[in-house]
Amino acid sequence: MADEELEALRQQRLAELQAKHGDSSADPSQQEANQREAEIRNTILAQVLDQAARARLSNLALVKPDKAKAVENYLIQTARYGQLPGKITDQVLIEILEKASQQTEKTTTVKGKKRILQDKKGHRFEIFLYSHAM
Repeated sequence: MADEELEALRQQRLAELQAKHGDSSADPSQQEANQREAEIRNTILAQVLDQAARARLSNLALVKPDKAKAVENYLIQTARYGQLPGKITDQVLIEILEKASQQTEKTTTVKGKKRILQDKKGHRFEIFLYSHAM
């Protein structure tokens, strides 16, 4: 899929989302600034990612937009500081995504306590109280 096709799909999806959420009331100059920023971001990403990596990142953006945005920001930032050795391949992007997943991974701990209660008639009840922390 060519860069132009990816950009067209992305713009179409953005327009659908804006129409769905009623974003048409925004200031036209603000919309123009947002569009310029999106074009700059896409240009930088096109320069630093190969075709397969761009396709993977676009697919990720459809499923997990926050994660894709974070990875895009990371790639753009490292490109601006000249820390990228060359074009990012699909395999390198997978490694970056795995590192990002490890950094944002949430762990949940569940603790339980057992309580034994007795009513006035002498019946015993076992109650389990659970708490969890993230």
